[in-house]
This record gives sequence, structure tokens and C-alpha cells, in this order.
Amino acid sequence: MMRPALCALFAGSLLLAGCATTAPPPEERHPRDPWEPLNRNVFAFNSAVDRALIRPLAVGYGKVTPPPARRGVRNFFTNLRAPVTMLNLVLQGRPGDAGTQLKRFFVNTVYGLGGLFDVASAGGLESHDEDFGQTMAVWGWTESRFLMLPFLGPATLRDGLGRIPDSYSDVAWRMAREESTYALIGLNVIQIRHAMLPLDEDIESAFDPYTFVRDGWMQRRRHAISEGEDSLPDYDAFLDDEWDEHDSD
Repeated sequence: MMRPALCALFAGSLLLAGCATTAPPPEERHPRDPWEPLNRNVFAFNSAVDRALIRPLAVGYGKVTPPPARRGVRNFFTNLRAPVTMLNLVLQGRPGDAGTQLKRFFVNTVYGLGGLFDVASAGGLESHDEDFGQTMAVWGWTESRFLMLPFLGPATLRDGLGRIPDSYSDVAWRMAREESTYALIGLNVIQIRHAMLPLDEDIESAFDPYTFVRDGWMQRRRHAISEGEDSLPDYDAFLDDEWDEHDSD
């Protein structure tokens, strides 16, 4: 449900934007981004990797893979994450939603040819997307320092640590990877990046791409944790505000 939204900001850390802008002094930094100089350097590294490798592969993937096949690949990877979501729903005290996610996983795996077809959504079964970072937020760790991870993109200290238990509970992913080698990871990265290609222009248009990605990602993360109670960012207004400030300098 929220995975495409979060992946949009993930892709933002891998765009071609000019991200070598200087970090402000400590007293002017975002309160949740005290490590901004380090984060900006990682952002620049991720952008270089994207420019050299990931974006060209994503563009090529879009040219040679027809839309129905791309949709099937996306459904397949979404279905693989179901066990992680189920476990986190249980840990968040939502057994009913966990049961629904289990039904989705069964239906899509059995009747959707391993998850290539989203039969469950057509049957009215609601989709959820939860991780251990969200679970820790539900438990009380609501605010955490922003952290730009190499290759992986935006996160927080809480969400970065949450990847560890998620990796152990990602049974379906592990089984699929063992059957098909690590090339499956590369395909997942490429299909995510391809889905985010339309976002490139917006981030490149921002006066400070790093700030744009950071603030947008944190708002989307709050939206996911609050189950939609927090509103999503207005990117067009954010871009306009940034340019207005820049023009007035």
C-alpha cells in the first residue's frame, strides 16, 4: 500500500541532481538531521552510482520490457514481502490485518502464479505494507535522526536498525533468492528505479535536491506510520517555495 510512495523517495537519493550543495552550520540544520554533512556526502555518492549504472539500466529495462511484464514483476516483489508485513502487523497488535495479509499471500502465490498477478486485490483483500521501523514507531520510538544510507537511500536511525529483524523474517525473499541467485536483487532495484523515473525532473528542479528528498521522505514516512492521518507533502508547492526563496536572495 505505501511501498510505492516510500520507494519514490528512495529513488530520490539516486537521481542525477546536483547534490553537492554545502550543509548549513549546526545551529541552522533540521533538528532531525544533525548528521547532514555526512548525509549529503552519501547522497552525492548514491547519485554518482545512479548516474553511472542504475538509471541507464532502468531506462533500458523500460524500453525492452512491456508494461504487463513490468506490472507482473512489481506484483511478484510486493508479494515476496508479505511475511515481513504479516509479522509486523502482529507485533503492532493488528491480528486481523495480519490475517488479511496472510490470505493475500496465499491467494496471490497459489492463484496468481507466484505473485505475478494480484488476484487478491481483485477479490477485495486489502493490502498492507509494514516494517520493523514502523513497528518500533508504534511502540514509542516516534522520532529518530535522519540517515542517508549508501545504496539504500533515505532512512532514519530507527528504520535502519529495523532492517535487521526484517531481513531475518523475510523468508520468502530468502527462498526466492536462493533459487535464482542474487540477480533477483538487481532486478528489484532496477524495477523500482524505473517506476521512479518520472520523479527525476521534479528533484532536478529543486533548488536543493538533498533537502527536497529528505523532507519529502520524512513526511511520507510519517504518513505511513500514522496510517494516513498525516497528510502527504505537496511537492509542487515545495518546489515553488524553494524557488521563491532563492529568487529573493
